Amino acid sequence: MSSLTLRCRGPSGQATVSVDAASPIADFLALLAEKTGVPAACIEILSGFPPKQIQVPSEGAVSALGLANGDTLTVRQGAAPALPPAAALPPVAPQSEPSSSGAGAATHSAAAGAGAGALGGFADMEDEDEMLARAIAASLESQQSGAGAGASGAGVSGAGPAATPRPAGAAPGAALAAPSSGAPRSVTNAPAGGPAPSSVPVPGGDGSCVVRRVVDSDNSCLFNAVGYVMEGSRSTAARLRRVVADAVRSDPFTFNEGFLGKAVEVYCDWIQQPDKWGGAIELFILAQHYKREIAAFDIRTKRCDIYGQDKGYPDRVLLIYDGLHYDALAVAAFAGAPEELDVTCFEPDTAGGRAITAAAEKLVEATNAARQFTDTANFTLRCGVCQIGIKGEKEAVEHAKATGHSNFAEY
Repeated sequence: MSSLTLRCRGPSGQATVSVDAASPIADFLALLAEKTGVPAACIEILSGFPPKQIQVPSEGAVSALGLANGDTLTVRQGAAPALPPAAALPPVAPQSEPSSSGAGAATHSAAAGAGAGALGGFADMEDEDEMLARAIAASLESQQSGAGAGASGAGVSGAGPAATPRPAGAAPGAALAAPSSGAPRSVTNAPAGGPAPSSVPVPGGDGSCVVRRVVDSDNSCLFNAVGYVMEGSRSTAARLRRVVADAVRSDPFTFNEGFLGKAVEVYCDWIQQPDKWGGAIELFILAQHYKREIAAFDIRTKRCDIYGQDKGYPDRVLLIYDGLHYDALAVAAFAGAPEELDVTCFEPDTAGGRAITAAAEKLVEATNAARQFTDTANFTLRCGVCQIGIKGEKEAVEHAKATGHSNFAEY
């Protein structure tokens, strides 16, 4: 029988193992235990996407497991030596309608059309929104709230979709997230329903869950959140800014001044500056660059905008937006699993993909109930310089323009 080379992901990290297909299963489990640190008697093996548990018989050869050379396995520790395979993931409601999960997130295609209208009016508000966002971020970033996992201070390049925020879309086709760590910081409205859960189980019983992965509040959260879900990296901002600029230069007919809200060269120089925020325009372009849908959930409205949905891309990634900041959503192999085991790309039209979407909607619903978002249209601020009270983004923008003050505090 032939030898199999397998990539294994476990609690202690990743390893590559080689095993003969004719080897006894007991020997294979002992090898996995050595590589992953999970006791052989408690090993559970998951394969495929979404990861599904493989039934491991107590006797027989490795060939009975149905593995193929080059497969990637997830190894985790179970409560008992032998567990039945996970039930098939049940279908959930189509994304175009509220999910039966109870989250009720409205889903919209954000990729239909090439003009500014396709972005919900973001482009024509870009300069004002950027000024507001940066002023708020600069003053609120130091106000840390222990609840939740989002951070304010990176965010938007336009006014929100259909008169509010602007989520993103989704995309890869089997991307693993291997990000750099960062301590969650969040600046949110006062929680009204207690802290949001850190993860929500994916229906189907295999132990996987949708979890929010935080990226830094450094004015590049959108780009680094996209980098996480597409490439497993939180350090892609500079390169993805160049990708956006190159795409705009290569298609001035689509990305014209009316679409961008700036002259093409002005925009290309602007977006490559590390302190400029990304938003709908950039997500629109990045979905095309990766040829994957980017789905962005807005916590306040529970709305999901999908960039690239009309392109026929088979895979999707998920982002979450709190009114000022973007983070990534990932599928963890199990609760508390290390980020190295994250799966960030899935096929949305499969039963497993619909189950992942349902779990993401539940997480957004719970985060909304905990009021872990900033309502930029209606929040109340006080200028730290002149102490004047301000309500909503319009007044904040006008005050910042008139005075140059950028020290605000929520109250």
